[in-house]
Amino acid sequence: MSVLFETSLGDIVIDLEVEACPKTCENFLKLCKVYYYNLNAFFNVSKDFLAQAGDPTATGTGGECIWSFISSDSSVPRYFPPEIIPKFKHKERGTVSMAVAPALEGQKGGCGSQFFITLGDNIDYLDGKHAVFGHVVEGLDTLEKINEVFTDQDGRPFKDIRIRHVIILDDPFPDPPGLIQPPSSPTRPPDNSTRIAEDEDPLATLPEEEEEKIRREKAAAASALTLEMVGDLPFANVRPPENVLFVCKLNPVTRDEDLELIFSRFGTIMSCHVIRDKRTGDSLQYAFIEFDKREDAEQAYFKMQNVLVDDRRIWVDFSQSVSRLNKSWSNDIVRGAKHAKSGFAGRDDLEKTRRYRDEDSDRHHKSHHGDYGLVFDVPAGRSTEKRRKRSRSRTPEDSSKHRRRHRSRSPSSKYKESTSTRDRDGDYDRDRRKTSRERYGRY
Repeated sequence: MSVLFETSLGDIVIDLEVEACPKTCENFLKLCKVYYYNLNAFFNVSKDFLAQAGDPTATGTGGECIWSFISSDSSVPRYFPPEIIPKFKHKERGTVSMAVAPALEGQKGGCGSQFFITLGDNIDYLDGKHAVFGHVVEGLDTLEKINEVFTDQDGRPFKDIRIRHVIILDDPFPDPPGLIQPPSSPTRPPDNSTRIAEDEDPLATLPEEEEEKIRREKAAAASALTLEMVGDLPFANVRPPENVLFVCKLNPVTRDEDLELIFSRFGTIMSCHVIRDKRTGDSLQYAFIEFDKREDAEQAYFKMQNVLVDDRRIWVDFSQSVSRLNKSWSNDIVRGAKHAKSGFAGRDDLEKTRRYRDEDSDRHHKSHHGDYGLVFDVPAGRSTEKRRKRSRSRTPEDSSKHRRRHRSRSPSSKYKESTSTRDRDGDYDRDRRKTSRERYGRY
């Protein structure tokens, strides 16, 4: 009687000692029949010693016999007494034995579902302690691959070695009462901790629909990580708000008040903002509407889809924008929205933002260039350099006072002052040439 194990490293055929160990072989075959071992991992691999499997939790403490597994009565023992045959020893590589659990408080020890395959010859340490019930007759090259894997400090391979499928070649035992064979093999490993290497496809045994779902989730996670790296997202796991709707295909004449009046019948609206061009103020024909409750946003999504507004059929969807969650961004809309209750900027806030930006730009220009402009209008000479130094040494408060004093003069007074000065001193160019000749001896 034989069983075929299809593992991630190759196939293994085990020949069972049915006549010498009937109880152990029946337990092993029936567990294989209910797909108990499918997708189990070899959780303990010791080089030239053994490879252990059969624990769904992959911890070494789980597993139970077939009678406990199919029974709904808690009084059925978890383990059964081991069948240790003295003539069966762990002499050759490929010996298959049931692991014998020690007796603990409240329960007896024995054999459950865990088994191991020896990876070396003449392992006398295991004789008389564990029940031998089979031998590997095909797949010794697979055992060699298992023996060469890299493991962590607990003996768990860094790359999972899993039993992908089990095929019973011959079963002489009748099914025990209550045993029902599942219609299909499981698609997920029974343990939550998986270790899959880069060269192994984790979706090889999954259905097509589940494979596509997992691929989409991985692609979305990769895209989110890329957007986080380039600065478009505050963090990769960010989620857009569920109470904000995105409305597009609007008529350019549609205003914020119009949309708010139309959508307000579904619930309280925290903000309604039509996005406009920051230079011209023209509508970009899409808007964001924030509701107080998520249920109101869902109702508006279903009811307002493809509705006619200002002779345009609008399109409604849930917002995918996360700009409100990123406090470090400094675009105009977010800056203008600081004074709004909900965070979205209305038309008035956008106008304030533009005015603040223009005033900042004008103030920046005047603070850097305004004082120098007053100096450059006077004739070149030693007094010019003094004025430049004096203007550079001014504090911002002194500069603003100087500009206010300069602006307070009316154009007519400036003209009169310059005219009287020229009348008193004579021709302006003539005086400049005369001063240059006296000072430098040349024109």
